[in-house]
Amino acid sequence: MTNKAAILVAGGRGTRMGGPIAKQYLPVAGEPVLMRTLSVFYRVDPATDLILVLPENDFLYWKELCAEYKFTIPHRLVAGGNSRFQSVRNGLDSLNPDTKLVAIHDGVRPFVEEKVIAESFEVAAKSGSAVAVIALKDSIRKLTDNGKSFYEERQYFRLVQTPQTFQVEKIKKAFSVTELQQFTDDATVYENQGWQVTLISGNPENIKLTSPEDMGYAEFLAAKQLSDNR
Repeated sequence: MTNKAAILVAGGRGTRMGGPIAKQYLPVAGEPVLMRTLSVFYRVDPATDLILVLPENDFLYWKELCAEYKFTIPHRLVAGGNSRFQSVRNGLDSLNPDTKLVAIHDGVRPFVEEKVIAESFEVAAKSGSAVAVIALKDSIRKLTDNGKSFYEERQYFRLVQTPQTFQVEKIKKAFSVTELQQFTDDATVYENQGWQVTLISGNPENIKLTSPEDMGYAEFLAAKQLSDNR
C-alpha cells in the first residue's frame, strides 16, 4: 500500500468540443484521453491510489471503453458533483484513511511529464503543497472596467497547470468550507485558509484539451512521444 493518491477530475460534459462525445473519452493516437492520463500517473508509481471522478451517468460507458481498449490499470470511480470544487471534494472524501499526499489533476491534461508528478509529491511532502506552473511567453496587458488597458511585467506572472499536490490533512480542511466564486482551482481553495502555495515548474506540453484545435496538437504531441521513445 502507498500513502499517495491521485484524483483525476473529469466531471465536465466537454461542450466546447462540439461533438457528441465528451472530450475526456475522445481518442488521441488510438487511446482515449483519460486512459493516457491515468497511464502517466501509473508509470510514476504503480502503487498510487488512482481515483477517476466522472459524471455518474458515464460510469457504464467508461467501463465499456475500458473493456474495448483492454485497459487494465487499477483505478476507482467516484461520482462528480455540479462543479469542479464539488467533484474534487467527492474525490477527497473517497481517500483511504492512511493517505498522506494527494495530487489533483485535470483528466484532460494527458501530456503532463512524469518528472513533474514525481516532484509535486516530493515538494508537497515537505511544504504542504506543490502547484505546477509555467512562465508566460507573450506580453500581457491588464484590462480595466472603463475599457483601458495597461502593460504588465510578464516576469511576475505564471500560467497555472495541474497537478496540484497537497498534504491530505490540509487540503481536506481547505475543502470543508462553502464553495466560493474565487475558487478557480485547488490552489485558490488552499490559499483561502491563509496558507502560501509552493510553485514547481510544469511542462509547456501539459495543455488542457478544451477545443477541437487542441485535439490536433494532441495528436502531434502523441506522435512526438512515440518517436522520442523509440
